[in-house]
Amino acid sequence: MSDMSGRLDSILNEAGQNMKKAIQHLETELVKIRAGRANPNMLDGIVVDYYGNPTPINQVGNITVADARTITIQPWEKNMLQPIERSIINANIGLTPQNDGNIIRLFLPPLTEERRKELVKRVNAEGEHTKVAIRNIRRDAIEHIKKLQKDGLSEDAAKDSEKDVQALTDKYTAEIDKHLEAKDKEIMSV
Repeated sequence: MSDMSGRLDSILNEAGQNMKKAIQHLETELVKIRAGRANPNMLDGIVVDYYGNPTPINQVGNITVADARTITIQPWEKNMLQPIERSIINANIGLTPQNDGNIIRLFLPPLTEERRKELVKRVNAEGEHTKVAIRNIRRDAIEHIKKLQKDGLSEDAAKDSEKDVQALTDKYTAEIDKHLEAKDKEIMSV
């Protein structure tokens, strides 16, 4: 029976880990949704050609938020201004770099009402994808528990484990809702 409880623990652990990963993915996606407030993370994932090596933008210059609507990039080497500018344009993040020969500035346009609604829709779609992922993880975990029951796990132990999986599901679903609420508020209040 101790083997059974070990297998149950591992099912629950794996479900918890996968749900956590789903939330982390959601957090990453939400950061990319520009809420009109400058955030250096908006440039995450942009790589610059640094002497033939694709290098993350934050490793070729200093990225700072000058104010709520402006990000500045100060390259460590002046000859990197052009490659940084090119990378931002190619990344297609909806921001046009302004290069004054020393520093690159990104100005975030103010959000129109229509744009805000679009962003809220995108946020909610991301949330929905994450909820589907969480439900799929829940379903897989419960299938594994049912298999263990066929292998001799008691009905009570199976029911308890299914309750644990449901508790994880509820916990992470509530976390998704919190993230969405915060992001929606951020979009509507800029």
